Amino acid sequence: MIEPHGGVLINRIANQEEKQFYLSLNLKRIYIDKDEALDAEKIAIGSFSPLEGFLNYEDLQSVCRNMSLKDGTVWSIPVILQIDNISDLKEDEQVILIDKTDNKPIAVLHIEDIYKLNKKEIANTVFGTLDVNHPGVKKLFSKGDYAIGGKIKLLNRPDFPNKEYELDPQETREIFKEKGWKTIVAFQTRNAPHRAHEYLHRLGMEIGDGLLIHPIIGLKKEGDFDSSVIIQAYQILINNYYPHHKVLLAGLSTSMRYAGPREAVFHAIIRKNYGCTHFLVGRDHAGVGDYYDPFAAHRIFDEIPDIGIKIIKFSNVYHCKKCDGIVSENICSHSEDQIVKISMTKIRKTLSEGKRPPSEVLREEVADFLIKNFQLVTEDYR
Repeated sequence: MIEPHGGVLINRIANQEEKQFYLSLNLKRIYIDKDEALDAEKIAIGSFSPLEGFLNYEDLQSVCRNMSLKDGTVWSIPVILQIDNISDLKEDEQVILIDKTDNKPIAVLHIEDIYKLNKKEIANTVFGTLDVNHPGVKKLFSKGDYAIGGKIKLLNRPDFPNKEYELDPQETREIFKEKGWKTIVAFQTRNAPHRAHEYLHRLGMEIGDGLLIHPIIGLKKEGDFDSSVIIQAYQILINNYYPHHKVLLAGLSTSMRYAGPREAVFHAIIRKNYGCTHFLVGRDHAGVGDYYDPFAAHRIFDEIPDIGIKIIKFSNVYHCKKCDGIVSENICSHSEDQIVKISMTKIRKTLSEGKRPPSEVLREEVADFLIKNFQLVTEDYR
């Protein structure tokens, strides 16, 4: 089985005795958003190994400038706890993190350091823009100007829709072992499945012993598909077209960062922690609008040290009338007039009008389900 990132699968979950002890203390409370509660959970269960807590100042600086933690371990996305008021906090004290949506105690944080954020530097280095129309930049700028870093202990799992579809890294690793899968290909998505996705799934099943379809079910931007709809659409596709012994479907409740190439690295590391040996990276991975070159997520893996999971890069995938099927530009030589591009933006628009997209773009069963259950994220990214 592939080693977790950093060599150890982190476990920062408090046992019952620890939980009762921490809750008995009169600790200061910090109220956090749902995305930060989910981040605390992902740290604790090992999804974000080797992180044991929210980034301190030195690690944040290194991640932004060098795309690594201060010890040199490749890490591409800041996982930080932003706060507004630091007046009553001090280093080397413990605080309890409370999910502000339901007042549930989520974790205890041992404060290692407290620091002011350079939001412009973070935005420029991580997202490549200061434009507040970018959802990741908008979120960064909307939260506190300070951050606290330090290790956490998880007290309770945050409540969130569709959590029943989620598996912990230890659980997926056990499932892979039980199935006898030695090579596991991971597919990341935040969308319902169209035929280009299906093409990549099938290639993944050819390459590996098994395929992990691992959709993001955390917070996403307005206009993305609702997570429950995505999961059910995948279930329809798997039940009707895929060999069940070759596929595992599980949700991942973390926020989309929309950080393009840097997020591609982050997603690959996460899937390595879940036990996957290969990771599919297609066109404009984790992109949004026109902020990133469509193949920047391919090139970034050539610019960083080997992270220990094999990256499978795919170019443009589309339907070719002449080839009479879904192909990529690497295996098709036909002209533009023979090509039907597959755009999720166009698919969503068609579905919103109650129309079924062409079958070469979207499976009829999936299309009918999406028309009947059409639901997009309607709230702001936070």
